[in-house]
Amino acid sequence: MADSENLLTVTDGNFNEEVEQSGDLTMIDFWAAWCGPCRIIAPVVEQLADEYSGKGLRVGKLDVDQNPSTAARYGVRSIPTVLFFKDGEVVDRLVGAMPKPYFDQKIEALLGD
Repeated sequence: MADSENLLTVTDGNFNEEVEQSGDLTMIDFWAAWCGPCRIIAPVVEQLADEYSGKGLRVGKLDVDQNPSTAARYGVRSIPTVLFFKDGEVVDRLVGAMPKPYFDQKIEALLGD
């Protein structure tokens, strides 16, 4: 799935450890293999993982078909949904396929907080 070594694979099993217990800003892409818009933003998500590596942002992907309980817990009803977490709390949410500059703007604003 992921070509980037900076991209986390997040599951129901490791979500608490990888996301909720992390003090860093963490961006999680909730996706599914059958979702066309998810495939459109996948390269953008990988680019962001590489570009922001070491700059305070961790980027991961969670397959909603394989990990339904985490998706349900955070009210993910349509995909792609990208949630931004800080100190274990959701601080922002993007729903749908967005262009990369939109992600960059959102990330820069959140890292600036």
